[in-house]
Amino acid sequence: MQPTRASYDVVVAGGGHNGLVAAAYLARAGRSVLVLERQDHLGGAAVSERVFDGVDARLSRYSYLVSLLPRQLIRELGLRFETCRRRISSYTPVGDTGLLIDTADEYRTRASFLRITGSEADFRAWQEFYGRTGRLAQRVFPTLTRPLPTRAELQRLIDDSATWEALFERPLGETIEASFADDTVRGVVLTDALIGTFTHAHDPTLRQNRCFLYHVIGGGTGDWDVPIGGMGALTDALAAAARAAGAELCTGRAVTAVETDGATAEVRFDGGAVGAGHVLVNAAPRELARLLGEPVPERPEGAQLKINMLLRRLPRLRDSVDPAEAFAGTFHIAEGYAQLDRAYLEAEGGRLPSAPPAEIYCHTLTDPSILAPDLVTQGAHTLTLFGLHTPASLFLDDPDETKQRLVTATLAQLDSVLAEPIRECLAVDAHGRPCLEAKSPLDLEREVGLPGGHIFHRDLDFPFRADDATDPADRWGVGTGHRNVLLCGAGAVRGGGVSGIGGHNAAMAVLESDRG
Repeated sequence: MQPTRASYDVVVAGGGHNGLVAAAYLARAGRSVLVLERQDHLGGAAVSERVFDGVDARLSRYSYLVSLLPRQLIRELGLRFETCRRRISSYTPVGDTGLLIDTADEYRTRASFLRITGSEADFRAWQEFYGRTGRLAQRVFPTLTRPLPTRAELQRLIDDSATWEALFERPLGETIEASFADDTVRGVVLTDALIGTFTHAHDPTLRQNRCFLYHVIGGGTGDWDVPIGGMGALTDALAAAARAAGAELCTGRAVTAVETDGATAEVRFDGGAVGAGHVLVNAAPRELARLLGEPVPERPEGAQLKINMLLRRLPRLRDSVDPAEAFAGTFHIAEGYAQLDRAYLEAEGGRLPSAPPAEIYCHTLTDPSILAPDLVTQGAHTLTLFGLHTPASLFLDDPDETKQRLVTATLAQLDSVLAEPIRECLAVDAHGRPCLEAKSPLDLEREVGLPGGHIFHRDLDFPFRADDATDPADRWGVGTGHRNVLLCGAGAVRGGGVSGIGGHNAAMAVLESDRG
């Protein structure tokens, strides 16, 4: 499809979920909007696909859970999209038993802590710690769809000096070590500070703190929910909302350059060029610099392995816990506190972790609708594995061989806590091949434009602004240094994860600018 006009009020470069959110809001506000997407489909990393030949299972291929998407966006855009909360928060195998966090049964969770740690101290510390982060979430999450507060304003809003010190001033490792004694418990807490970020507990730059903050504030509760129908259900709903509002959505049209004088812009793409009053870039800041012809910043480094699996049945565990409970939440592998530190040091030194840390989630235990009815009847399930501490630099010399070695080592680590090898539980596709797909950071860069495989496009920022930020784009955290070119993707302040917040805030900045 070709654009129908020579010029638009707003051109959005990139049809991922954030770009679609921005398009829907702006078109509903009466602006002429064009979305240009390089791939032959919309959604970016928020898609559902039939990954395995001849198998009717629609996997959330890249992104897979929802925490940061505000209900406000769903309501305001009239989206037909639902999520479902998971009762089991996590399960961590420990020897022949495991730590089970059941959000609906405090006594059961307490008993699990006692089995693992031998005392109530860490359980009480857990309740106190997550009570504090829960109060933080209630206060911070609503600010994400408002103009950025200043640092002082956010500190006053949180109104808890101990929590502020722990999360905004001091390396998170200090708080974890002061609060919890058990290595397994410490590791479960730390994982939220590492997902998508290559760092360690005592990083003085506080990258781990910023990552942790976004993982515990989602929805005002910190819950990570399952998208009903898969992640593609969100993209489909957003695309429908944008089209219904009048936005034009063009696929197979990669943006190749953007020129601006601050008042108007020209956007060149495969097959043509259009004019724009504003350009919203739903791509990484590194890609934005390339489009503008400016010096390209250093490539960020993602550090995760993604493995998608379809199983004939869930594997049995060494523990007596029901696999349907163990895999219902986040299933931790090799993520003790000391193990995470060791894996980080090995990767930082240029080696694959000897015991690769990872976590697994099973979509179909909560939402079987992504499977054909016959697969549900047969007891099939999906598993999504997200590996940590595998930076893109490790794959540069021999990407395929390195990925294969990492997959083998990661599955071996999973097998160490199972009563049977995971490969024996894999379904097969129409050609008799195991239903297992692995994506390295370099794969994520090539396929969905994540620079260095970095799922946040760059290191996350704390959700506050400089005191002197007066331009609408800077006030909303989407500025680029060009008045009419804004970031609307994960690289915006408050833009990480499947949230739509980057798209919403870029749209609000455009509307405020037009009024002002």
